[in-house]
Amino acid sequence: MLVSAKEMLNKAREGKYAVGQFNINNLEWTKAILLTAQENNSPVILGVSEGAGKYMCGYKTVVGMVNGMLEELNITVPVALHLDHGSFEGAKACIDAGFSSVMFDGSHYAIEENIAKTTELVGICNELGLSLEAEVGSIGGEEDGVVGAGECADPDECKAIADLGVTMLAAGIGNIHGKYPENWAGLSFETLAAVKEKVGDMPLVLHGGTGIPEDMIKKAISLGVAKINVNTECQLSFQEATRKYIEEGKDQQGKGFDPRKLLAPGFEAIKATVKEKMELFGSIGKA
Repeated sequence: MLVSAKEMLNKAREGKYAVGQFNINNLEWTKAILLTAQENNSPVILGVSEGAGKYMCGYKTVVGMVNGMLEELNITVPVALHLDHGSFEGAKACIDAGFSSVMFDGSHYAIEENIAKTTELVGICNELGLSLEAEVGSIGGEEDGVVGAGECADPDECKAIADLGVTMLAAGIGNIHGKYPENWAGLSFETLAAVKEKVGDMPLVLHGGTGIPEDMIKKAISLGVAKINVNTECQLSFQEATRKYIEEGKDQQGKGFDPRKLLAPGFEAIKATVKEKMELFGSIGKA
């Protein structure tokens, strides 16, 4: 059964580890992440962007697939199904479809409007027992075609949003989505510490977990980050393994063209990447 991310993130914050949000794109992705979480006794968050939701034939299809897998694969670790970078309408649609957690990204609105929309969603989520993530200061890089440079959030604005009663807060600390450029300045731990001081016990979220050096990840966790989002890294490992399979001509041997065989190396590569991240984040054995 899907659960809210609230309990798993509060436990992570107290235990000084982080729960990974791994974005899903299709059946292989979902199955690989769920099995890895179960095998390593780790809580997990399945992230779905609005673009990926559309690609997978809508949020109801995603909910049906995930619920079916939890049952068929006997998944007993805590699993949250979470909308990533949702619009206000997207968040409501996911709530209706049966997601257990949503993110409302109001960072591009004026702070007053971000507060008004977040407040309405806090009411709905509290009533239904769902977790809600909000964002302050836009995260850089490319997210579904939108490119930004990695801004740092204003700690006072973070407090204003945190005080509305959201479950977790994504604050920009110089992190970006996708691959990090050569001249990236690194994470701003000053911003993170200032945000933490203002929001107290609120679990913080680090977006753009692909490509941040391990020591920075560990330091961010020690400063209150309890959820780290990973997407690009799984895509790259899937792509690499699939390319290798085809370049070695395995798709032309016997029944190697069968999609179940063709996608198997990529599937295993996702599992390996997810396990590596769970080890780094410290969530193994914490379910």
